[in-house]
Amino acid sequence: MTAPVRRLSLGVLCSALALPLLAPAAGQAATTDAEVQRGLQQLVAAKGGPPGAVATLYRDGKLTVLRAGRSDVKRRGAPTANQHMRIASIAKAFSGAVALHLVQEGKLGLDDTIGQRLPNPPAAWAAVTVRQMLNHTSGLPDYTRSDGFVKQATTNPRGYVTPRKVVGWVRKDPLAFPPGSTYEYSNTDNIVVGLIAEAITGTPYGTLLQDIVFGPAGLTQTSFPTRRISLPTPFIHGYVVGPGEPPQDVSTFLSPSGAWASGAIVSTPTDLGAFIRADLGLKFFGAAEQAQQMQFVPGSSSPPGPGANAAGLALFRYTTPCGVVYGHTGSFPGYAQWAAATADGTRSVTTTLNIPPPEGALLRQLRAVQGKAVCALLGH
Repeated sequence: MTAPVRRLSLGVLCSALALPLLAPAAGQAATTDAEVQRGLQQLVAAKGGPPGAVATLYRDGKLTVLRAGRSDVKRRGAPTANQHMRIASIAKAFSGAVALHLVQEGKLGLDDTIGQRLPNPPAAWAAVTVRQMLNHTSGLPDYTRSDGFVKQATTNPRGYVTPRKVVGWVRKDPLAFPPGSTYEYSNTDNIVVGLIAEAITGTPYGTLLQDIVFGPAGLTQTSFPTRRISLPTPFIHGYVVGPGEPPQDVSTFLSPSGAWASGAIVSTPTDLGAFIRADLGLKFFGAAEQAQQMQFVPGSSSPPGPGANAAGLALFRYTTPCGVVYGHTGSFPGYAQWAAATADGTRSVTTTLNIPPPEGALLRQLRAVQGKAVCALLGH
């Protein structure tokens, strides 16, 4: 859940999938885990940097965890891979998994429209398709920019709101652009996808997540709280770091209800890595749906991930000097997240900072560390 930030032919896809298999150039040493570790430590030590940082690398069936700083500024100890955290907009990849699963079952079509699948939608939204919402080319106005959202966040940030109320904040606004004409990240997209999933199945979205994603992927430390604001223990505390001020704990500042299918999921680094491997590894849907998922348009995740970003269906492609990985980033008060995997789902990488995504030089530093993590993941 963030403020906005923007067809792959078979031959290009095959080339992209082959990139992670390339060996390091002759005479060039592969990036080591120690270099990634140093990068995390430098992030923590940087001006305005996070109190803590943790990265996971899953290779050859083994999980490596790299940690720096503190999970809780009041106690010693860096974040761990089994502490809970808000995964923010990586939850959009989960809603994409639900949608593509329903496509595989024949209950939903990617070119089905809002008008076909939801009762009484705004007239301007009626022709927007599921595909356009999943790759953020819908033109739906982003509710995080609305007066309603700002009022909620400033007057009653911990208050429960329904997804229909969230949509209501922008339902009278015009589309930002004609559907399908350009890319613009919108948190409203995945709220509407979640509502459509509920409408066509008659099942609460949280139950769909459990049945389609959490259960099959074995995500025992992952949940979808909407009314509960506290995090399960142990958890990574989220902070805001102001110039010359002590870190302010915002772990429970904002009710997750307002993020709903766009960003309310709570997980751990270990479970997050398991999810993204399952997502790429066809645990939730088949090869035909994945082929649709991997039709990319120019567009960055929010915040941008490492390398050149491109947007697929609830998934981004990150093309780095060391190879290509696929995943999603996330932003929530107190948390900056990233999870990605190789195309076959056998290797994964995650990074977590316990501050909102940084900007400027610190964001470039974070993306550089993520790039190094990709190199270490792929043996480059």
